[in-house]
Amino acid sequence: MTILVTGSAGFIGANFVLDWLAQNDETVVSLDKLTYAGNRQNLASLEKDPRHHFVQGDIGDAELVADLLRQHHPRAILNFAAESHVDRSIHGPEDFIQTNIVGTFRLLEAVRAYWSSLGEADKTLFRFLHVSTDEVYGSLEPTDPAFREDNKYEPNSPYSASKAASDHLVRAYHHTYGLPVLTTNCSNNYGPYHFPEKLIPLVIHNALAGKDLPIYGDGQQIRDWLYVKDHCTAIRRVLEAGQLGETYNVGGWNEKANIDVVHTLCDILDQEKPRDDGKSYRDQITFVRDRPGHDRRYAIDATRLERELGWRPAETFETGIRKTVRWYLDNQTWVENVTSGAYRDWVGQQYS
Repeated sequence: MTILVTGSAGFIGANFVLDWLAQNDETVVSLDKLTYAGNRQNLASLEKDPRHHFVQGDIGDAELVADLLRQHHPRAILNFAAESHVDRSIHGPEDFIQTNIVGTFRLLEAVRAYWSSLGEADKTLFRFLHVSTDEVYGSLEPTDPAFREDNKYEPNSPYSASKAASDHLVRAYHHTYGLPVLTTNCSNNYGPYHFPEKLIPLVIHNALAGKDLPIYGDGQQIRDWLYVKDHCTAIRRVLEAGQLGETYNVGGWNEKANIDVVHTLCDILDQEKPRDDGKSYRDQITFVRDRPGHDRRYAIDATRLERELGWRPAETFETGIRKTVRWYLDNQTWVENVTSGAYRDWVGQQYS
């Protein structure tokens, strides 16, 4: 038995592959384009593992995907491949359109052709699981209930709009062609192997480097935080028992304002890696101009996933964030390798 994982060298995809092979022997075929956020080092521990086959390539390359499907005959495809950074989508939306919309379309077409060629038993067992985001639902007011699966889509950035479009395509391929699909919409992930352009790894990296900790606007934007390994267990559960054609929201039940997350990170670093001058890392916090169209609040209601499939996150924010800080402290070589000159130029441009 084999599964195909796209976007497997990215943050969530890599964690999923590592966790999958730590728990069972089913072969994984990994497909990743290796853009700036895709990193072979994330999967370095699997270099000599015969259960893992890595292929560098684009989900938009229909011929390549078709060849992989014919060669490996996977029983399931998990689509993590996406451009995912809102800030980058504001500066360069076309990459998001090409990967998240056109790429998903071409992937679906290749998968539909493959699935249609299967025998009845294999067709019944096959699954296509599409990993998406809570940002497709838009922004919440402070007293609004958390996002449920039946919330209407109101995306506010080029990134979230492109992900919303990909969700709609996946839904359409189920209802039009019968493709056995599942969709998950997750809240903000954090944990090991997170590229340091997102809030938590950026703050850890800058704090240790003695740089400013840039906070957009007033820092009161609220997000629900989900430890990445909890997200992986949720995806495995949805793949195993999710109802075809349905969507499952995955959240950590951890709503936090950005400034509170940064304060927590600073306090943990004060304990784990104190500054040489004895001052707090909080002194490095600086507020910068807010980004355009910045959504004020996201929150996930993951009740359906618990009620129907019995999943709840194992980590609280307090336990997960300490594990995350410890991982970055213990893996500074990985951080140095991914923070190239191009990365430094981007951060300087974005937060100047």
